Amino acid sequence: MDSIDTLIIGAGALGLACAARLAEPGRSTLIVEQEALLGSHTSSRNSEVIHAGIYYPPGSLKAELCLEGRERLYAWCAQWQVPHRRLGKLLVAVSDEERGKLDALANNARASGVDELQPITGAQLSVLEPAVRGSAALLSPNTGIIDSHAFMQSLLAYAEQRGAELVLQTRVDRLRHDGDGWIVSGSSAGEPFSLKTQRVINAAGLFAQQLATHTDDLAPQHIPTLHMCQGNYFNYNGKSPFSHLVYPMPEANTSGLGVHATLDLGGQLRFGPDTRYLDTIDYRVDESLRDAFASAIRRYFPALDSARLVPGYAGIRPKLSGPGDAAQDFMLQMPAEHGLPGLVNLFGIESPGLTASLAIAERIAHRL
Repeated sequence: MDSIDTLIIGAGALGLACAARLAEPGRSTLIVEQEALLGSHTSSRNSEVIHAGIYYPPGSLKAELCLEGRERLYAWCAQWQVPHRRLGKLLVAVSDEERGKLDALANNARASGVDELQPITGAQLSVLEPAVRGSAALLSPNTGIIDSHAFMQSLLAYAEQRGAELVLQTRVDRLRHDGDGWIVSGSSAGEPFSLKTQRVINAAGLFAQQLATHTDDLAPQHIPTLHMCQGNYFNYNGKSPFSHLVYPMPEANTSGLGVHATLDLGGQLRFGPDTRYLDTIDYRVDESLRDAFASAIRRYFPALDSARLVPGYAGIRPKLSGPGDAAQDFMLQMPAEHGLPGLVNLFGIESPGLTASLAIAERIAHRL
């Protein structure tokens, strides 16, 4: 049986960040991915935003790792020439009644160490973004956008330089600890395989809980319930009226931040995501949602031409909170927490997971 030092399951941004951090010459590191392409799920189906760390509860992993992660990410992008742009985000209070929410976000951000937000009056907003309607806003200068695919490729290239290997179309079906390491069994390109490894990083995203249920001796109380939350995006054909990202105030009684406006590096404007919980993975965009999107967008962009809204893509967030539940934090489950040596389970790594990926990998490396 082949024996390696470290097995990383999942070749999304998180798994590849872990590989880049943990791989080192002289120690064998293998990354396995069940799909034919890396980053096929959550890592490539999102807003591609580098978040500043505004929304998360102070002291939470999301708050700490987002703030640390964004600085690591900008530095990584500069070093490895990953396309990105620090273009800034406007958080908009559409009416005077929403100014209290804006103040609450500013206070939350400061408590989390994000102290660079700039208050913007309605008059200043109309100069910065003439198409946006708002009573007041906050400018987040450190919010940016990134080419997530180029980022993942750079992580893989660095990991491979340090001796890691990636094998696609490879699924892990069972993990069993024999007292001297982990026996891993599964299939690769349709053929069964088994190997032995000392460390396992479960970075399987939407499939992390499924893998955990097939991990021998991992008690059920250590496997949180997965809530799959779909987010649809609509593209806006033609020239973008915005030069910043534009976020309305978070919607009440939802698990999202509202239908916001983001730009990609090519200047394409898109709106999303919405939030709808699913029982199965479904990446189809429901075109009938156009009217609901248009209604939400017109609150801050009254000149919206709904005929220019076209279905874009959908992503699914691996949430640990269900409909109506309070938002849950990242779960970085280390060996000391479940009692199984060498096993790290990563659950609920949704937004800001892409921004935080390098910081998460650093945290894991220090705690292993």
